[in-house]
Amino acid sequence: MAGTRGTLFVVAAPSGAGKSTLVNTLLKQEPGVRLSISHTTRKPRPAESEGHHYHFIDRSQFERQVAAGEFLEHAEVHGNLYGTSRVVVEQVLAAGHDLVLEIDWQGARQVRTLMACVGIFILPPSRHELERRLRVRGADSEAVIERRMHNSREEIRHAEEFDYLLVNDRFEEAVGNLCSIVHAVRLQRVQVLPSLQTLLHSLLKGG
Repeated sequence: MAGTRGTLFVVAAPSGAGKSTLVNTLLKQEPGVRLSISHTTRKPRPAESEGHHYHFIDRSQFERQVAAGEFLEHAEVHGNLYGTSRVVVEQVLAAGHDLVLEIDWQGARQVRTLMACVGIFILPPSRHELERRLRVRGADSEAVIERRMHNSREEIRHAEEFDYLLVNDRFEEAVGNLCSIVHAVRLQRVQVLPSLQTLLHSLLKGG
């Protein structure tokens, strides 16, 4: 809505829970929702491209940007550094667009201390299914899969810090629930009141 600041949605999950697939489907179905492109020191996976999936930079450049205060949040996850551009987030929200950050619980905690946001944590239906998804995508070595499974316990411990918990079991149902969260937030008073002032004024007129 014109004149209304966008909402920042912070989406986190353990690796393999299906976070990226859910978010990408949300972006296709919901006009006005944009994805924040993070910076990372991780090497690109097959089919990943610069500026579309991530901004791929080396560790020394990342550390320079941290020192310069350019990141809204940053964290080390599975041995790689990830960060979100502070300026880009502010520009997108000020323009009235909703923005999704796909980050981990550490980054989400940092963001909550700096600005209002809606936190969504994606859970897998079971540990067995989480491991199966990690193996099926074929992107990681056995050692990396084991590390991700080990780290998932610590990540899930922080699920209660988020506003919404969403289980990604049946994909279409999970997508519907994610879209419902966005719809509900957009209907909150603080979001719709600016565009309804004329209507409210006319409804409250005497006579």
